[in-house]
Amino acid sequence: QVHIVESGGGLVQPGGSLRLSCAASGSISAIYTWTGYRQVPGKQRELVATVTNGGITNLLNSVKGRFNISSDNAKNTVVLQMNSLKPEDTAVYYCNAVILTTHNPNRGVSYWGQGTQVTVSS
Repeated sequence: QVHIVESGGGLVQPGGSLRLSCAASGSISAIYTWTGYRQVPGKQRELVATVTNGGITNLLNSVKGRFNISSDNAKNTVVLQMNSLKPEDTAVYYCNAVILTTHNPNRGVSYWGQGTQVTVSS
């Protein structure tokens, strides 16, 4: 069994910063990728940032230069640092991890965090 717990988020003024963290625990052999998504009510979930276990990152164009994603393979954690936040960044943010478990080390399985609200408003 694997669990992902998210922390961070909250209310911030435009131009401010927030730090979202996710931690995976359980029967983990390895984590292939961490991905941050966000979703606004009535819209599809949007990929914001991805980091592989090799450290390769990919960011949504609209957050490049403002957001950064990094992971710690030894601790099974990921951090999404969000700077220069804009009102349009307001959404529920979700962590996703593709994980190889000790029970099935040859097949990656997708796990989700519970989501955390980020609100950018003055």
